[in-house]
Amino acid sequence: MKLAVVGGGSTYTPELIDGFARLRDTLPIEELVLVDPAADRLDLVGGLARRIFAKQDHAGRITTTTDIDAGVADADAVLLQLRVGGQAARNKDETWPLECGCVGQETTGAGGLAKALRTVPVVLDIAERVRRANPDAWIIDFTNPVGIVTRALLQAGHKAVGLCNVAIGFQRKFARLLDVSPSEVHLDHVGLNHLTWELGVRLGGPDGENVLPKLLAEHGDAIADDLHMPRQVIDRLGVVPSYYLRYFYSHDEVVRELGTKPSRAAEVAAMEKELLAMYGDPTLDEKPELLAKRGGAFYSEAAVDLAASLLGNGGSPVQVVNTYNNGTLPFLPDDAVIEVQARVGHDGATPLAVPALDPLYAGLIANVTAYEDLALEAALRGGRDRVFKALLAHPLIGQYEYAEGLTDRLIAHNREHLAWA
Repeated sequence: MKLAVVGGGSTYTPELIDGFARLRDTLPIEELVLVDPAADRLDLVGGLARRIFAKQDHAGRITTTTDIDAGVADADAVLLQLRVGGQAARNKDETWPLECGCVGQETTGAGGLAKALRTVPVVLDIAERVRRANPDAWIIDFTNPVGIVTRALLQAGHKAVGLCNVAIGFQRKFARLLDVSPSEVHLDHVGLNHLTWELGVRLGGPDGENVLPKLLAEHGDAIADDLHMPRQVIDRLGVVPSYYLRYFYSHDEVVRELGTKPSRAAEVAAMEKELLAMYGDPTLDEKPELLAKRGGAFYSEAAVDLAASLLGNGGSPVQVVNTYNNGTLPFLPDDAVIEVQARVGHDGATPLAVPALDPLYAGLIANVTAYEDLALEAALRGGRDRVFKALLAHPLIGQYEYAEGLTDRLIAHNREHLAWA
């Protein structure tokens, strides 16, 4: 089995490598190719990756290349984890929206749109190369904004499934609080990528006992603290929202907060510099503890599980993924991409049935889906008017004066990445 990781020079990658090494019985990789245009980073990450495999007695071969076509040739699956423009572009995404009084975040609001505009054309080009190399290869997308990128891939006819680590993070957290194995915890996870709610927490399977009320009663303070939301909000909802919902539920508070401290991109850039220095140490043969602060917790477990299921090597039969709606949420079009529990196998992902949603959640999902429609149109076809319409449709913006100012700033800060600008 051959896997390729496009964006393999990311400082995330050792987390992924560690998972491949530990879970080799689930996903028996014979060849792993790390693909990245940054040859210097690739050398550092590739060296550590080989040492991690060697320490854990993994027999697989790890190679590196800056050539996408060579890297994806004959691959059974390709993982996408790229960041067009790097942390410098992310830093802009997190700062210029604040000038208009709007949240600055890399996947939500105006910053998320900027990332989609930079990313979708690049991902579609890579996907075409994958299709030419092996039309049967699966593409697993971890590249943000996952929902929009996955929709672009699916609409272009690619064999693709989107992956996010939010659900597996909740699963692991709830398992610790309940003192059970993570495999016993199943989530009623519903929404769009980075716009989800845990409507239930079930033990033993999708039809098991719902212990969410018990979790909230006994551990509500800890859960609320992790989400940076007031405990009374969680109690009133009776569900656990993704921490990305804070940008919606506490927008103005978050904007004030973000204006008083360095951007997350600046923090990550400093962390990456330190991590890359560590990766260059020839004695380091395991992922460093600092990597846990970089983000992407449990990404490797989720990626291994998904790849194993898609490639017919086992894996969990039910996983949280991003895939076509196909009637699951009846208020959305079939070709909307949703993030829910799905049955996953060699034919792809089929969402499980979802109970009728409270309008509190359904309304926001429908609104953000409409924004994503317009965002994808802007990413595929370009044009200032399309960017403006997408921004105006976003529930965190919604005023033409804000949308005008954000459109000008978005184009000015991303001109080098926009072929039409």
